[in-house]
Amino acid sequence: MNLVIYAVPFFILAMLLELAYGLGRQRNTYRLNDSVSSLFLGTLSQARRFVTLGVGGYVYYLITDYFSLPLMDAGHWFTWGLAFVLYDFCYYWLHRLGHERTILWAAHVAHHQSEDYNLSTALRQTSTGFLLGWLFYIPMYLLGIPAEVVVTVGSLNLIYQFWVHTEHVPKLGWYEWLFVTPSNHRVHHAQNDRYMDRNYGGVFILWDRLFGTFQEELDDDPPVYGIRGPLRSFSPVKALTHIYVDMARDSWRAANWRDKLRVWLARTGWRPADVEARYPRVKSDLSTFRKYDPPARAGVAGYAFFQLLAVVALLNYMQSVELSYAAGVTLWALMLATTAATALWLDGRAALAWDGLRLLALAGVLAAGWRAGFGALALVAGLAYWLANALFLLWLGLRLPMGSEEPAAQV
Repeated sequence: MNLVIYAVPFFILAMLLELAYGLGRQRNTYRLNDSVSSLFLGTLSQARRFVTLGVGGYVYYLITDYFSLPLMDAGHWFTWGLAFVLYDFCYYWLHRLGHERTILWAAHVAHHQSEDYNLSTALRQTSTGFLLGWLFYIPMYLLGIPAEVVVTVGSLNLIYQFWVHTEHVPKLGWYEWLFVTPSNHRVHHAQNDRYMDRNYGGVFILWDRLFGTFQEELDDDPPVYGIRGPLRSFSPVKALTHIYVDMARDSWRAANWRDKLRVWLARTGWRPADVEARYPRVKSDLSTFRKYDPPARAGVAGYAFFQLLAVVALLNYMQSVELSYAAGVTLWALMLATTAATALWLDGRAALAWDGLRLLALAGVLAAGWRAGFGALALVAGLAYWLANALFLLWLGLRLPMGSEEPAAQV
């Protein structure tokens, strides 16, 4: 059972409480642009199942039927205990190699791009982890752990990781020695030299202590969050693809055929020498580091929050009805277009043209839905959303100077 769906209301409540607490203590850790960007990625991650094919699930099925040990009893406590610990062990190695190998980092990097650290960062998830991540959990199926147990302990593992994404919880004494905590996970999200590539556990920090990847959070070296090659954009498309694009470019530009192939298998940070010489990449200088926080035009904050509510509502709708594959892909594409256009506004750009195209596409989807006999409530909600968008964009457009499609000044 995937328990994450049932935990979503508690996630929302916890984020609101964290925001209120931070404001009350005059130590707010939220920025609307960064948090909306993180939550956009979270909704896209949940919606990806409508467009991806379950290759990993089919492999698990074959392993269970033909190669595994006899299935364990899903009703016995030992099965659940073993599965819970083993899942976190497998997760440790997926997570560790996700930082040490570029092809896996390409999927995981989205979770680390936020330059803030709060509970919304926990929901900033990849949409491409399904490509290779499933390989690391094969041992669980080989041992005969039932699929429903694997899925359930996996969701418990993910839910546990939510609460450790906060700056407001200090060190927790003896608990720090056994389990992942906000303090040792803050280290994991930091780009400071001594904190890089440390503390990979999901629930148990013991794996890091055993395998030499543990680093304590130090008072004299406060974490600086984000990645060394900053994204400088709130675009979900860039967030999810920029490392894949970088690898493809390096592979294309490399003169040596061995280097062209090695790009895809190399350790994180490795580049062909000839490519590095011709196309150097700028990394963050922490001594002068400033968060990406472009000034937003008037009204953009409200518009972005409105679109966040809209994509969450769309995701809930998609999860509550039976959709054909074509319908699922269409609605996912609309969700992606909405988040991408909104990100342009958050980046300080005027995105009237892109939003206009998005509304034309939405009108086409509503017309097709009406002809296909979709529910009246869904069509009315879609039409109301279309009209609200049109009015919002008209208002934003009237406030822009003529020809203003250039980016605003950025910090």
